Amino acid sequence: MSDTQRLLAPAAVLVVWTLIMLIWVGLTRFPAIAKTGVDIKDVPPGGRGQDLDAVLPPIVNWKSHNHTHLHEQPTLFYATIAILAIGGGASTTTIALAWAYTALRIVHSLWQALVNRLPVRITLFFASTIVLAILAVDAVMLTLGL
Repeated sequence: MSDTQRLLAPAAVLVVWTLIMLIWVGLTRFPAIAKTGVDIKDVPPGGRGQDLDAVLPPIVNWKSHNHTHLHEQPTLFYATIAILAIGGGASTTTIALAWAYTALRIVHSLWQALVNRLPVRITLFFASTIVLAILAVDAVMLTLGL
């Protein structure tokens, strides 16, 4: 396996994890909706999943919230990894950092979906943000030839 492939692997794993979270959302949300008596056919046009936050139990909503979060900051991770991979910036350090970011986001997902206590969640988020910032600086240095 090339270093570029090794660098892309954590991004691919995070994509799969995001899909796993989507499945988890569906497996928990649809039964919870059924228990509320809400008929999806009666939802007015333009209704969105977040409109259900008020009628579903918080632990059900946490999974959906996390799935949304996986479409926010990780998009910067995917771009950063692509820049590093295309630019030849796959090193032992960047690969380790990419895996660290992916692992932190997966742990963050599990924490938010199951426990959701804010101090730990914030710590996991900031730790992953620091890792992403280091990767982003590496990408900038690579593209500027520094």
